[in-house]
Amino acid sequence: MKNFLDEHFLLHNSTAQRLYHEFAKPMPVIDYHGHLSPQQIAEDTQFENISQVWLYGDHYKWRAMRTNGADESYCTGNRSDWEKFEKWAETVPYTLRNPLYHWTHLELQRYFDVKDILNPASARKVYDACNAKVATPDYSVRNLLRKMDVRVVCTTDDPADDLRYHQQVKADGFEISILPAFRPDQAMNVDDATNFNNYLGKLEKAANKNIGSFDQYLDALKSRHDFFASQGCSVSDHGLEQIYAAPYTESQIRAIFDKVRSGKTLEESERIQFKSAMLVTFAEWDWERGWVQQYHLGALRNNNGRMMQQLGADTGWDSIGDFQQARALSTFLDTLDKKNKLARTILYNLNPADNEMMASMIGNFNDGSIAGKVQWGSGWWFLDQKDGMTKQLNALSNLGLLSRFVGMLTDSRSFLSFPRHEYFRRILCNLFGEEIENGELPNDINWVGKIIQDICYNNTKNYFNWQFADKATLAAK
Repeated sequence: MKNFLDEHFLLHNSTAQRLYHEFAKPMPVIDYHGHLSPQQIAEDTQFENISQVWLYGDHYKWRAMRTNGADESYCTGNRSDWEKFEKWAETVPYTLRNPLYHWTHLELQRYFDVKDILNPASARKVYDACNAKVATPDYSVRNLLRKMDVRVVCTTDDPADDLRYHQQVKADGFEISILPAFRPDQAMNVDDATNFNNYLGKLEKAANKNIGSFDQYLDALKSRHDFFASQGCSVSDHGLEQIYAAPYTESQIRAIFDKVRSGKTLEESERIQFKSAMLVTFAEWDWERGWVQQYHLGALRNNNGRMMQQLGADTGWDSIGDFQQARALSTFLDTLDKKNKLARTILYNLNPADNEMMASMIGNFNDGSIAGKVQWGSGWWFLDQKDGMTKQLNALSNLGLLSRFVGMLTDSRSFLSFPRHEYFRRILCNLFGEEIENGELPNDINWVGKIIQDICYNNTKNYFNWQFADKATLAAK
């Protein structure tokens, strides 16, 4: 019997162990999509206790706590940080076989060298041990990133954001690249005329431009796209239920904009046409700038209307949706490809039923201009766990080139989430290790090790073409 979470965790034979420890483990981390706070990085926040860095904003944990019978006051409410931690410790033993069980203990080990199993009996000991370290300068936000050998972090930023905190980080000379990503979801969401017009008010202030017409709207958005580029942004991201690819004319889109700008409610067909037009517009801007564009598809958000009203978005009331994806996605990519304006693209699905569709779709638009131009992204959100990652890796292997994959990201709001990269790497090495030992792959450790290092780091570095500090520079800091 193996020990829980020992050095060979998830590595089920000697070849997998060698691949991980010799090849995958030493590789740095590039986290090209996440939701970390630029303000906390700029201010190099020092958290008061582990609850603040671990439980605040973590809707994965909140969902588990609620399912285990915890009152909302322990999740998003006004209970003390110790009470919230204690309630999480009560929940952890009931998360067996949920990825939270692995992540929780990986994070305790990797950041705090705490090897205790978290439960009610160990809660106070673990809390005090972690807090003793959290209070030291070594556990400031920037040092937490250094601890995990992170080289690049992309945040997720609205076009109306002034990016002041990114500017502050850069001015400080912080050696880890903290880059914005352009996320214009609100800028094209015309489902509610009042909310859309309120957002345009924010956009007017950010762009310092009046928005009374569709041309002025595009001009304001393009100026923000240009501003983001001037601040080092080279990545866009869209969080959508599905790609929109309805036919439209320019005159139709102008009329639709005028209608919603006047406060009138749009018909469903008009909303889809407008979103379709804006997706193409944003994609063409990305192509012109040489950016990478990302599309996260399939989340059914804010299912619980009562709790949405009470707590707002991103508090743990979302689920997998069953939207039709293939036809519109194909039409959208083909529209851009016909114009020779298809940027490097990463697609993510939340519904595992779309796995093979996504893995095959990317092959339609890889034109040989660069390796892996159109990518199928790693298991996302509800799928970024052992089973979801394994299925994604297998489908990509079967229908594409796993060797050209750009690998893992955290998609997290927590500065303690970076062991997810380790989790992915162990799963990846175990897949290769098992097939080598089964005689399904040649026992060429150096070549397979190179492929693993490419997936973990090199492919990502080359795909995004970022320049950043080497290990010697980081160590000097």
